[in-house]
Amino acid sequence: MNRSNPHAWTTAVTQIEPNRVAVRGYDIAELMGNVGVGQAVYLILQGELPDEKIGRLMEAILVSSIDHGATPPSALAARTIASTGAGLSQSVAAGVMAINRSHGGAIEDCARQLEQIIARSKSQGCSLDDAAVAELAEMKSRGQRMSGFGHRVHSNDPRTARLFELCSEAGVSGPYLDTARAVERAFAAASKPLPINVDGAIGAVLAQLGFPPAVMNGLFMIARVPGLVAHVAEEQSREKLMRKIDPVAHSYDGPETRSVPRS
Repeated sequence: MNRSNPHAWTTAVTQIEPNRVAVRGYDIAELMGNVGVGQAVYLILQGELPDEKIGRLMEAILVSSIDHGATPPSALAARTIASTGAGLSQSVAAGVMAINRSHGGAIEDCARQLEQIIARSKSQGCSLDDAAVAELAEMKSRGQRMSGFGHRVHSNDPRTARLFELCSEAGVSGPYLDTARAVERAFAAASKPLPINVDGAIGAVLAQLGFPPAVMNGLFMIARVPGLVAHVAEEQSREKLMRKIDPVAHSYDGPETRSVPRS
């Protein structure tokens, strides 16, 4: 036990005292209304409060992954549990539990793979492009795939370009973003164009911001929970209990295309 502290263990996340809540040292009442959700998420995970541009970039990451339809495993798991008559928390929890290495894990895996390419470039004294080509060749020989590139639905993920645009606005640049582009060029040169998808873009951006890969899947969970709540609420209000849920036999009946209001 730490002799200067009589308690068995300590936490550096949040301090609770009578009439006061402090997150990473910041009074939560002062944070409310003064910082955005992106800044708050960055603060609680990284320990420091970012500027508004980084906060906006973080919010874009969260918005980009808020939902991807009814077919992802997390949405299907949440809806399936909801169809049994389970409550909101149980159903959403089931959806979160479906997020793992194969669903959402591409963010973390991409960040680690980009790090390997950067390390190869440094150790071998070669360009990021050459390092990317060599790393991809070795991965292919081992039967491994590069995470965060290509998509089962999108040939040009619309979220990627916007995320990189916000990176530029926030002044975020560096080796992880450069390496992601080098990998994209390597695929194109091999006559197998696989553009960066949103998971790869998020992995590159979070790594560039200094997030450890171990928490990146957590960012995906934070982003996806509102979507899971929406799916569960819809399942509970529109569908019959214990129905057979076919992942592909559904159609969209929501609002037609709308434009985001600009201030």
